[in-house]
Amino acid sequence: MPRPKILLTRRWPNAVEAVLAERFEATFNTGDVPMSPQAIAEALRMYDAVLPTVSDKLPASVFEGEIRAKILGNFGVGFNHIDVAAAKASGVVVTNTPGVLTDCTADIAMLLMLAVARRGGEGERQVRAGEWKGWCPTHMIGTKVTGKTVGIIGFGRIGKAFARRCHFGFGMDVVFYNRSTVDPDEAARYGARQLASVEDVLAAADFVSLHCPGGAENRHLMNTSRFAAMKPGAYLINTARGDVVDEAALIAALENGVIRGAGLDVYEAEPQVPEALLKMENVVLLPHLGSATEETRNAMGMKVVDNLTAFFEGREPPDRVV
Repeated sequence: MPRPKILLTRRWPNAVEAVLAERFEATFNTGDVPMSPQAIAEALRMYDAVLPTVSDKLPASVFEGEIRAKILGNFGVGFNHIDVAAAKASGVVVTNTPGVLTDCTADIAMLLMLAVARRGGEGERQVRAGEWKGWCPTHMIGTKVTGKTVGIIGFGRIGKAFARRCHFGFGMDVVFYNRSTVDPDEAARYGARQLASVEDVLAAADFVSLHCPGGAENRHLMNTSRFAAMKPGAYLINTARGDVVDEAALIAALENGVIRGAGLDVYEAEPQVPEALLKMENVVLLPHLGSATEETRNAMGMKVVDNLTAFFEGREPPDRVV
């Protein structure tokens, strides 16, 4: 029996590509150039499986017509870049890679919170530019993190991991909003308390960290009115998805002093970042590094291997989304 034909839309870690090449008839994107929706639509007609990433866009149009592919092995936990309803209607299974990137994404959220509060980006740029004049009592005063209140929007795996770091590592008071009710004893394991609404969290928090899915009802969850609901002098941290934040509203809130700063790892139109954000010293900008460790990216790839292997052996993929 011939091996299933699969296509990777981007380069993956070498160790994972080697396993995929051994188990499947694999085609790799050797140039590592993002594929257009049109190219992905063509791939869906030529391959038994397509393995996309967050850098790809799979709108409903790519699933039109006759499709050969029966599974999308998504490299990542988020899948708002895929029209999953259209995929399901076309008989295409979609899987993701949950769990394995929890700790590293929570670590990046901590990095952003500390960096923006303590003005780490500004300080590093000052030293590199040769502009530092030496220590003095009033130089680059930031905001203390220890003992402050952090508000978390979305209390899934990553939200809980971030809460644990904040509470037990920095003695922070942790409040959160989650669409479903979390058992108070479960929340207490992370030193956290659930509040009734997003606005309640925003009003209480010195730092607001987003850990909810992108797309659908969460698009522009943080908008002009929500920024106005934050405490004066508060900070926003986003390691979730770029579309959760209305970037125009964020820029206005920063320019007008509604909030004090922001730490961002994701953006609405990646890899494009608004020029206004690039010019702001009170914003820390990272290039979507949430899961970017060797251990995590390998584990994510092997999750996809497990999902594909199960599917083509006639078993239920362990991480099926639709």
